[in-house]
Amino acid sequence: MHSNSYQWYSNPNHWNRVQNPYQQQSHNLQTQQLKQHTLSTVEPIVQYGLKEAQVTSYLHAMREVSAISYLIGRGYDPQTAHQIVESWEVNEMFYP
Repeated sequence: MHSNSYQWYSNPNHWNRVQNPYQQQSHNLQTQQLKQHTLSTVEPIVQYGLKEAQVTSYLHAMREVSAISYLIGRGYDPQTAHQIVESWEVNEMFYP
């Protein structure tokens, strides 16, 4: 029994599975907050993209919302990111 117990304690994978319940609770709260913040940030961009797709194309709208989201990820506020991406368009198209 002692040798089996030693193997259980020396198994490095075991320590990855055992967590303090308070740490797990904190992690779940952080994950939920990140999810909520992310989805609430991108929701207006998604809605804009759906409307944009009706007057351009889904391909164009996907590029536009992706570029806006990328710029937000780089630290631009959503309005500025949108203005920047709009400035790249010529006749509702992006050119290289």
